[in-house]
Amino acid sequence: MTTEALTPVTVSANAARRIKEILSSEPAGAHLRVSVEGGGCSGFRYEFAVDTVRQDEDLTVERDGITVVVDPVSLEYMKGAEIDFVDELIGASFQIKNPNATSGCGCGTSFSV
Repeated sequence: MTTEALTPVTVSANAARRIKEILSSEPAGAHLRVSVEGGGCSGFRYEFAVDTVRQDEDLTVERDGITVVVDPVSLEYMKGAEIDFVDELIGASFQIKNPNATSGCGCGTSFSV
């Protein structure tokens, strides 16, 4: 399966609810920025940050009143991914369901392609 045919990035309803909670105490216009950085256990890791600046080339994903942005370099690693939020007995966290990742780490935030 090629990543060109996939929706660039989606946000689950659970993730949108949690992002809305996080952003409720932030200034107007704040959004969640998700990026891919080198490092981590498996070669790359996801970074999450509250941001108020958007670049023209950023991908903007909106759902249920929240906005998530992804820069173009990170998007190359995240095409077709879903940003989710899980709240389980062992902990709560954002998780990226990424069809491009060939392996991941137990920490849930690093991966390889």
